[in-house]
Amino acid sequence: YRMSKAPANTKMSRFNIAPDIDSCSSNSNEYMSYQDRSTKVPLNGMQYTDVDAESQNFLSDHQLGKKKYEAEYSPGSASFGMSVFNLGNAIMGSGILGLAYAMANTGIAMFVILLVAVAIFSLYSVHLLLKTANEGGSLVYEQLGYKAFGIPGAKVFFSNSLSIPAMASYLYIVKYELPIVIKAFLDSNDNSWYTNGDYLVLIVTLVIILPLSLLKNLGYLGYTSGFSLLCMVFFLIVVIYKKFQIPCPLPENFINITCCKPKYFIFNSQTVYAVPILTFAFVCHPAILPMYEELKDRSRRKMQNVANVSFLGMFVMYLLAALFGYLTFNEAVEPELLHTYSKVYSFDVVLLIVRFAVLTAVTLTVPVVLFPVSIPLLGASKEFNWPRHICITVALLVCVNILVIFVPTIRDIFGFIGASAAAMLIFILPSAFYIKLVKKESMKSIQKIGATLFLIVGFMVMICSMALIIADWIHNAGSSGEHTDGH
Repeated sequence: YRMSKAPANTKMSRFNIAPDIDSCSSNSNEYMSYQDRSTKVPLNGMQYTDVDAESQNFLSDHQLGKKKYEAEYSPGSASFGMSVFNLGNAIMGSGILGLAYAMANTGIAMFVILLVAVAIFSLYSVHLLLKTANEGGSLVYEQLGYKAFGIPGAKVFFSNSLSIPAMASYLYIVKYELPIVIKAFLDSNDNSWYTNGDYLVLIVTLVIILPLSLLKNLGYLGYTSGFSLLCMVFFLIVVIYKKFQIPCPLPENFINITCCKPKYFIFNSQTVYAVPILTFAFVCHPAILPMYEELKDRSRRKMQNVANVSFLGMFVMYLLAALFGYLTFNEAVEPELLHTYSKVYSFDVVLLIVRFAVLTAVTLTVPVVLFPVSIPLLGASKEFNWPRHICITVALLVCVNILVIFVPTIRDIFGFIGASAAAMLIFILPSAFYIKLVKKESMKSIQKIGATLFLIVGFMVMICSMALIIADWIHNAGSSGEHTDGH
């Protein structure tokens, strides 16, 4: 069965196994017999002398004509350095704004332990995903899901599993930060409708996001992801700089900080949000396979090295952002770090620039994230239909706005995404794909046992985190007005 390809996935989907029906054999004997009949050819068209799985790529029929081979198996063009930048860009997102809050509720030592653990687990899941792509014969995340589980709705599920919550986190930043920017420009603390976060989210959605999301092609907006990364780097520089400007303890008129001495191990009711926040911060797995496809002289080992370098860079950035944010405000840090500075500065030019840059980046990123979500819902086999496109886009944006308006804090969004969608994408799906699609290894092999244990850990992380977060929601249900910032 050959899945139809959506327009947004045309570039990602041009590599298919020929014949496709043999790329996911029902048993290892069929898989090996196909290997005997075919030649393993790397995607750059050159034969490797080393037939180890690390350097092998996808099977292709050696009898394919040159023209067909060049059309479907053209080599990637992205260099190693550019691939590192692109993957780092995919990893970095709004999650960095919540890391200081996670450290404030775990302590420095516990946070570093959790950060290292989540980074290692994420890299292992990338390893599983890359190996599964080689063995499963597809560079499309949704198609691997279909091959593994055979569910007709797999494409819709995998496209929506992280994108909708991620869009909610972006719009929540608009809800938090835009009122502060407007008040700073107006030099007023007036709580009028134009400084109400809920109204502003709706206005930004209608005036900016909706028109951009209705376009048939959003390719020209791709630059916004690079701009978003630059904004977050600028944000990190400002966080470090402000640590040496803001004294501790602060004057009595500002944040009430009772203790300026950092703690190394902290356990409280908010500690349960730490793992989901960290998990959300490292999610990039739907972008791994498209970047693997674009990698020049691609091999699994080379792409794994790209992931290693990217994750190391993001690890350093995350650690610095969390550490200096925590050392600045200690236990007074809020779930969204940038918003905490508004308690200290009524107007600060540098922070205003940071806020405006981050707001611009996340606002322009929402249509880019929304586009691949709407494509599977439109139906890849159908011709483009404007009424259907408009209805689906509006419906998705309505759902996201409802989530943003009625969820009390961005902490809850970070926690919910990390405990559900991020746990699925990092732990559960890559290991499930590996167990199902890699036929040449028995279930008693070390690799399959490791993947099975990883799958179990993923379910434990998801279930335990969701249970603890829901328990915290129930416990705090009676307290009103505790988190009203951004309204």
